[in-house]
This record gives sequence, C-alpha cells and structure tokens, in this order.
Amino acid sequence: MSKAAPGKAAPAFESAAEEAAADSAGAVERSPGTAQRRRRVPGWWPLPACVVLGALGGAVYATVAEPRYEATSYVLVSPGAHAEAASALGYAQAYGKIATDAVVLRAAEAGAGLPRGALRAKVRAGSSPDAPMVRITGGAPRAGKAADYADAVARSLTSTATKSARRTGVRLTVVSRAAPSAAPVSPSLPIAVSVGASAGGLLGGLALLARPQRRGPADAVPVPAPATGGDDTAAADGGGEPGRQQAQPEGAR
Repeated sequence: MSKAAPGKAAPAFESAAEEAAADSAGAVERSPGTAQRRRRVPGWWPLPACVVLGALGGAVYATVAEPRYEATSYVLVSPGAHAEAASALGYAQAYGKIATDAVVLRAAEAGAGLPRGALRAKVRAGSSPDAPMVRITGGAPRAGKAADYADAVARSLTSTATKSARRTGVRLTVVSRAAPSAAPVSPSLPIAVSVGASAGGLLGGLALLARPQRRGPADAVPVPAPATGGDDTAAADGGGEPGRQQAQPEGAR
C-alpha cells in the first residue's frame, strides 16, 4: 500500500505541471498582442495633450480678454534764470515720484471731468536717470482714453510745479503730448500662447510624475517550468525493487 501511493501522486503532479505550462504558454502568446495595443498609446501622452490645451487656452484668452492701450506724455524740467543746470536733474527725479500723488491726480481728474480715484490705477510716471525729463503713461481699453489720461496728469503736474517755481527755481513744460497707439500692448497673442503652452507642459510633466507606474511584461512573475525526469526516477525505483526481490530467492537457494 505504501509503494502504490507515490505512483498515483506522480500522474497528478504531471497533470498540474502540464496545466501550468499551458497557462504560461497562453500568457506568452497573449502578451505580444497586449503589448502592441499598449504601444499604440504612449505612456507620455498627457504631456503633449496638456501643451496643446495650454496653447489653446492662451489663444482664447488673448482673443477674449479686454485690450489695453497705452500713451505717454513727456514733461521737461528746465532750470530758471537763477538756478543751476544740474539741479534740474534732481527736480526731475522728485517730480517723477510725485506725479502720481493724490493732489496731482485729483487736480487732473477735476480738469478732465473724471470721478475721484479714476486715474489711480490707470496712470504711472517715471523719470530718466540722465535727462531732466518726466515720463507719464496712461492706460485704458481705448487708445484715445489712454492719451487723454496721460495728458491730464501732465497738465496737472506742470500746474502744481508752477505754484512752487519761485522756491524751486525750475519750471515744467509739456514737450510731447501723448499720441494714441495703433495697437494694444496687451494681451499679446504670441506671449499668451507661449505662456499657456509652458503652463500646460508643466502640468503634464507633474501628471506624469504623480501617476502610478504600470508593471510591464518584464516585471511579471515567472512561472516555474515542470519538473522532468520524474517518470524515469520512478521507473528506476520501481524496476530496482523487483530485481532485489528476485535476487533474494536466488541467494536463498
């Protein structure tokens, strides 16, 4: 009875090994088709998709956003009869800082018939470091309005400087009135598209880094191959026992 059990277990092991080998062979046959289907859509597809979407978003923004026009007026600071020529440069720096002061803006708003505070966010001023010149720039959705805002502040600044001309010894003169621009300064279509594409590429790269990694066919767990030589060993073991059994009666004889 003890010798018959291994003989019955051997066919069961062989059948299980054959089934495992068949399953592994079927998986190998199915894996090329699956790999080909995966190769049709590359794993880095979110990156170009986000770049294209970002560029389209930038183009839409440049088309829909409100345009902004700018116009610049220039005011010259010149020394008086009893003032030094070098002092004009210092006063130009000072007047460039106070051009957007509340007193100057209120006078400009009153002269242009605008409500109080209308020019606070629509006008900026600056001065040249090597010339006694004050630059006043106005911005608005329409080119004509931008020029009107810059000229109104320039006139208000010269009027304020005239009141203190005796103390400062300099006078201000509007040497160049603001001219309406032909094209808006913003939004710019090339810049908007470039910024949108860059932002989309950044988001696409972050999406690639954040998503979980997929296991490829190389990472699959290998299936063990069926054991060979089991029948020969069993046959050898089974064949050797009858020979020993036959040898014992002969020796006994």
